[in-house]
Amino acid sequence: MDKAEIRKRLNDIQSLPTLPPIVSKLNEMVADEEITAVKLGKVIEKDQVLTSKLLKMVNSSFFGFPQRISTVSNAIVLLGFNVIKTLIVTSSIFEVMQASDVGLFEHSLGCATACGIIAKLRQIKNPEEVSTAGLIHDLGKIVIRSELPDEYEAIVEEAEEKGLYMRQVEKERIGFGHGEIGGILARQWNLPERLVFPIEYHHKPEQAPDFKEIAAIVHFSDILIRALGFGSGGDPWVPALDHAAWERIKLTKSQMKEVIAELDEKLMELQDFTLEIKLDG
Repeated sequence: MDKAEIRKRLNDIQSLPTLPPIVSKLNEMVADEEITAVKLGKVIEKDQVLTSKLLKMVNSSFFGFPQRISTVSNAIVLLGFNVIKTLIVTSSIFEVMQASDVGLFEHSLGCATACGIIAKLRQIKNPEEVSTAGLIHDLGKIVIRSELPDEYEAIVEEAEEKGLYMRQVEKERIGFGHGEIGGILARQWNLPERLVFPIEYHHKPEQAPDFKEIAAIVHFSDILIRALGFGSGGDPWVPALDHAAWERIKLTKSQMKEVIAELDEKLMELQDFTLEIKLDG
Protein backbone atom coordinates (compact mmCIF):
# COMPACT_ATOMS: atom_id res chain seq x y z
CA MET A 1 0.00 0.00 0.00
CA ASP A 2 1.62 3.28 -1.08
CA LYS A 3 1.65 6.57 0.81
CA ALA A 4 -1.08 8.17 -1.36
CA GLU A 5 -3.38 5.24 -0.72
CA ILE A 6 -2.69 5.40 3.03
CA ARG A 7 -3.52 9.12 3.04
CA LYS A 8 -6.75 8.41 1.14
CA ARG A 9 -7.66 5.79 3.76
CA LEU A 10 -6.97 8.27 6.54
CA ASN A 11 -9.13 10.92 4.84
CA ASP A 12 -11.96 8.41 4.58
CA ILE A 13 -11.93 6.91 8.04
CA GLN A 14 -14.95 4.67 8.55
CA SER A 15 -14.57 2.84 11.84
CA LEU A 16 -13.34 5.85 13.82
CA PRO A 17 -15.85 8.57 14.59
CA THR A 18 -16.33 11.77 12.65
CA LEU A 19 -17.31 14.82 14.64
CA PRO A 20 -20.51 14.21 16.60
CA PRO A 21 -23.32 16.56 15.39
CA ILE A 22 -23.39 18.17 18.83
CA VAL A 23 -19.90 19.62 18.27
CA SER A 24 -21.05 21.62 15.22
CA LYS A 25 -23.91 22.98 17.32
CA LEU A 26 -21.51 23.88 20.16
CA ASN A 27 -19.08 25.56 17.74
CA GLU A 28 -21.91 27.78 16.51
CA MET A 29 -22.89 28.63 20.09
CA VAL A 30 -19.33 29.47 21.13
CA ALA A 31 -19.09 31.97 18.25
CA ASP A 32 -21.83 33.94 20.04
CA GLU A 33 -20.02 36.31 22.43
CA GLU A 34 -22.99 36.33 24.81
CA ILE A 35 -23.08 32.56 25.27
CA THR A 36 -22.57 31.28 28.81
CA ALA A 37 -21.13 28.06 30.22
CA VAL A 38 -24.57 27.29 31.65
CA LYS A 39 -26.23 27.50 28.20
CA LEU A 40 -23.49 25.35 26.64
CA GLY A 41 -23.79 22.86 29.49
CA LYS A 42 -27.54 22.53 28.97
CA VAL A 43 -27.02 21.61 25.30
CA ILE A 44 -24.46 18.92 26.17
CA GLU A 45 -26.55 17.59 29.06
CA LYS A 46 -29.41 16.75 26.66
CA ASP A 47 -27.19 13.81 25.64
CA GLN A 48 -27.12 11.74 28.84
CA VAL A 49 -24.57 9.21 27.59
CA LEU A 50 -22.16 11.94 26.52
CA THR A 51 -22.69 13.80 29.81
CA SER A 52 -21.89 10.64 31.77
CA LYS A 53 -18.68 10.07 29.77
CA LEU A 54 -17.60 13.69 30.14
CA LEU A 55 -18.13 13.85 33.90
CA LYS A 56 -16.34 10.53 34.37
CA MET A 57 -13.27 11.82 32.50
CA VAL A 58 -13.37 15.26 34.15
CA ASN A 59 -13.49 13.70 37.62
CA SER A 60 -10.66 11.25 36.96
CA SER A 61 -7.35 11.80 38.68
CA PHE A 62 -5.42 13.02 35.64
CA PHE A 63 -7.21 16.38 35.95
CA GLY A 64 -6.86 16.22 39.73
CA PHE A 65 -9.58 18.58 40.91
CA PRO A 66 -9.96 18.37 44.71
CA GLN A 67 -13.79 18.44 44.60
CA ARG A 68 -16.15 16.43 42.46
CA ILE A 69 -17.53 18.24 39.41
CA SER A 70 -21.21 17.41 39.08
CA THR A 71 -22.37 19.54 36.14
CA VAL A 72 -21.11 20.05 32.61
CA SER A 73 -21.35 23.86 33.00
CA ASN A 74 -18.92 23.67 35.96
CA ALA A 75 -16.62 21.50 33.85
CA ILE A 76 -16.68 24.10 31.05
CA VAL A 77 -15.79 26.90 33.49
CA LEU A 78 -12.93 24.90 35.04
CA LEU A 79 -11.50 23.27 31.92
CA GLY A 80 -12.39 25.67 29.11
CA PHE A 81 -14.19 24.93 25.86
CA ASN A 82 -11.13 23.55 24.02
CA VAL A 83 -10.72 20.74 26.55
CA ILE A 84 -14.44 19.94 26.71
CA LYS A 85 -14.68 19.89 22.91
CA THR A 86 -11.66 17.60 22.69
CA LEU A 87 -13.11 15.22 25.27
CA ILE A 88 -16.39 15.15 23.32
CA VAL A 89 -14.79 14.41 19.95
CA THR A 90 -12.44 11.80 21.39
CA SER A 91 -14.93 10.08 23.72
CA SER A 92 -15.63 7.38 21.13
CA ILE A 93 -11.90 6.89 20.61
CA PHE A 94 -11.55 6.07 24.30
CA GLU A 95 -14.27 3.46 23.94
CA VAL A 96 -12.19 1.88 21.14
CA MET A 97 -9.08 2.02 23.35
CA GLN A 98 -10.83 0.62 26.41
CA ALA A 99 -12.21 -2.28 24.38
CA SER A 100 -9.16 -3.14 22.29
CA ASP A 101 -6.05 -1.86 24.04
CA VAL A 102 -6.35 -1.20 27.77
CA GLY A 103 -2.55 -0.93 28.03
CA LEU A 104 -2.46 2.00 25.59
CA PHE A 105 -5.43 3.60 27.36
CA GLU A 106 -3.59 3.38 30.70
CA HIS A 107 -0.41 4.77 29.11
CA SER A 108 -2.42 7.72 27.71
CA LEU A 109 -4.02 8.43 31.10
CA GLY A 110 -0.60 8.27 32.77
CA CYS A 111 0.89 10.63 30.19
CA ALA A 112 -2.00 13.07 30.71
CA THR A 113 -1.41 12.98 34.46
CA ALA A 114 2.31 13.68 34.16
CA CYS A 115 1.62 16.49 31.65
CA GLY A 116 -0.77 18.20 34.07
CA ILE A 117 1.66 17.99 36.99
CA ILE A 118 4.56 19.43 34.96
CA ALA A 119 2.40 22.12 33.32
CA LYS A 120 1.21 23.35 36.72
CA LEU A 121 4.76 23.28 38.07
CA ARG A 122 5.87 25.41 35.13
CA GLN A 123 2.85 27.69 35.64
CA ILE A 124 1.58 27.23 32.11
CA LYS A 125 -1.73 28.89 31.39
CA ASN A 126 -4.55 26.33 31.04
CA PRO A 127 -2.59 23.28 32.27
CA GLU A 128 -5.68 21.13 31.61
CA GLU A 129 -5.10 21.65 27.87
CA VAL A 130 -1.60 20.22 28.31
CA SER A 131 -3.14 17.22 30.12
CA THR A 132 -5.56 16.78 27.23
CA ALA A 133 -2.71 16.88 24.70
CA GLY A 134 -1.05 14.09 26.69
CA LEU A 135 -4.30 12.14 26.76
CA ILE A 136 -4.58 12.04 22.96
CA HIS A 137 -0.89 12.07 21.99
CA ASP A 138 -1.05 8.47 20.67
CA LEU A 139 -4.26 9.01 18.71
CA GLY A 140 -2.41 7.89 15.57
CA LYS A 141 -1.76 4.42 17.04
CA ILE A 142 -5.51 3.88 17.46
CA VAL A 143 -6.05 4.99 13.86
CA ILE A 144 -3.45 2.52 12.55
CA ARG A 145 -4.83 -0.30 14.69
CA SER A 146 -8.40 0.40 13.62
CA GLU A 147 -7.92 1.26 9.94
CA LEU A 148 -4.88 -0.87 9.04
CA PRO A 149 -5.08 -3.83 11.44
CA ASP A 150 -2.82 -6.14 9.39
CA GLU A 151 -0.18 -3.43 9.07
CA TYR A 152 -0.48 -2.67 12.81
CA GLU A 153 0.25 -6.31 13.74
CA ALA A 154 3.19 -6.39 11.33
CA ILE A 155 4.54 -3.10 12.75
CA VAL A 156 4.39 -4.36 16.37
CA GLU A 157 6.01 -7.66 15.39
CA GLU A 158 8.83 -6.05 13.38
CA ALA A 159 9.50 -3.47 16.11
CA GLU A 160 9.93 -6.23 18.69
CA GLU A 161 11.99 -8.50 16.43
CA LYS A 162 14.39 -5.78 15.29
CA GLY A 163 14.46 -3.72 18.50
CA LEU A 164 13.08 -0.64 16.75
CA TYR A 165 10.58 1.98 17.88
CA MET A 166 7.10 1.59 16.40
CA ARG A 167 7.33 4.99 14.72
CA GLN A 168 10.46 3.88 12.82
CA VAL A 169 8.66 0.83 11.43
CA GLU A 170 5.50 2.86 10.75
CA LYS A 171 7.46 5.31 8.58
CA GLU A 172 9.06 2.44 6.69
CA ARG A 173 5.87 0.43 6.13
CA ILE A 174 3.15 3.05 5.70
CA GLY A 175 5.01 6.31 5.10
CA PHE A 176 3.72 8.06 8.24
CA GLY A 177 4.55 7.89 11.94
CA HIS A 178 1.68 7.73 14.41
CA GLY A 179 2.35 11.35 15.42
CA GLU A 180 1.72 12.56 11.86
CA ILE A 181 -1.39 10.39 11.56
CA GLY A 182 -2.74 11.72 14.86
CA GLY A 183 -2.13 15.25 13.58
CA ILE A 184 -4.08 14.53 10.38
CA LEU A 185 -7.10 13.31 12.32
CA ALA A 186 -6.91 16.13 14.89
CA ARG A 187 -6.99 18.66 12.03
CA GLN A 188 -9.96 16.88 10.46
CA TRP A 189 -11.70 17.37 13.79
CA ASN A 190 -10.74 21.07 13.87
CA LEU A 191 -8.96 20.77 17.19
CA PRO A 192 -6.87 23.84 18.12
CA GLU A 193 -3.20 23.94 17.10
CA ARG A 194 -2.11 23.99 20.76
CA LEU A 195 -3.42 20.39 20.83
CA VAL A 196 -2.62 19.39 17.22
CA PHE A 197 1.10 20.27 17.31
CA PRO A 198 1.91 18.34 20.54
CA ILE A 199 0.18 15.26 19.06
CA GLU A 200 2.00 15.55 15.74
CA TYR A 201 5.43 16.40 17.17
CA HIS A 202 5.53 14.54 20.50
CA HIS A 203 8.60 12.58 19.33
CA LYS A 204 10.32 15.63 17.81
CA PRO A 205 9.01 18.61 19.82
CA GLU A 206 11.61 21.11 18.63
CA GLN A 207 10.28 20.72 15.07
CA ALA A 208 6.79 21.88 16.09
CA PRO A 209 5.89 25.17 14.32
CA ASP A 210 4.45 26.49 17.59
CA PHE A 211 3.63 25.40 21.16
CA LYS A 212 7.06 23.80 21.50
CA GLU A 213 6.89 23.88 25.29
CA ILE A 214 3.62 21.91 25.37
CA ALA A 215 5.06 19.45 22.82
CA ALA A 216 8.19 19.10 24.99
CA ILE A 217 6.11 18.40 28.11
CA VAL A 218 4.10 15.72 26.25
CA HIS A 219 7.38 14.26 24.92
CA PHE A 220 8.95 14.07 28.37
CA SER A 221 5.76 12.79 30.03
CA ASP A 222 5.44 10.03 27.43
CA ILE A 223 9.00 8.90 28.21
CA LEU A 224 8.52 9.19 31.98
CA ILE A 225 5.36 7.06 31.97
CA ARG A 226 7.02 4.48 29.72
CA ALA A 227 10.01 4.36 32.08
CA LEU A 228 7.70 3.86 35.08
CA GLY A 229 6.01 0.96 33.27
CA PHE A 230 2.46 2.29 33.64
CA GLY A 231 0.30 0.88 30.86
CA SER A 232 1.82 0.05 27.48
CA GLY A 233 2.84 2.28 24.59
CA GLY A 234 2.62 -0.64 22.14
CA ASP A 235 6.31 -1.52 21.95
CA PRO A 236 8.65 -2.46 24.81
CA TRP A 237 11.18 0.34 24.29
CA VAL A 238 11.45 3.59 26.24
CA PRO A 239 11.93 6.39 23.66
CA ALA A 240 15.12 8.44 23.69
CA LEU A 241 14.88 11.86 25.33
CA ASP A 242 15.21 14.81 22.95
CA HIS A 243 17.90 16.94 24.62
CA ALA A 244 16.70 20.22 23.10
CA ALA A 245 13.20 19.51 24.44
CA TRP A 246 14.65 18.75 27.88
CA GLU A 247 16.61 22.02 27.85
CA ARG A 248 13.33 23.81 27.12
CA ILE A 249 11.54 22.40 30.19
CA LYS A 250 14.55 21.43 32.33
CA LEU A 251 13.40 20.51 35.84
CA THR A 252 15.66 20.72 38.89
CA LYS A 253 16.30 17.64 41.04
CA SER A 254 13.90 18.92 43.69
CA GLN A 255 11.23 19.59 41.03
CA MET A 256 11.68 16.08 39.63
CA LYS A 257 11.24 14.63 43.12
CA GLU A 258 8.06 16.67 43.46
CA VAL A 259 6.77 15.44 40.09
CA ILE A 260 7.55 11.78 40.85
CA ALA A 261 5.95 11.93 44.32
CA GLU A 262 2.72 13.44 43.00
CA LEU A 263 2.73 11.13 39.99
CA ASP A 264 3.12 7.99 42.15
CA GLU A 265 0.08 9.00 44.16
CA LYS A 266 -2.05 9.81 41.12
CA LEU A 267 -1.06 6.66 39.22
CA MET A 268 -2.42 4.60 42.11
CA GLU A 269 -5.72 6.49 41.79
CA LEU A 270 -5.68 5.92 38.02
CA GLN A 271 -5.35 2.18 38.53
CA ASP A 272 -8.65 2.31 40.41
CA PHE A 273 -10.15 4.36 37.57
CA THR A 274 -9.06 1.91 34.86
CA LEU A 275 -10.17 -1.07 36.99
CA GLU A 276 -13.61 0.55 37.29
CA ILE A 277 -13.73 0.96 33.49
CA LYS A 278 -12.74 -2.70 32.98
CA LEU A 279 -15.48 -3.82 35.38
CA ASP A 280 -18.03 -1.54 33.64
CA GLY A 281 -17.08 -3.15 30.35
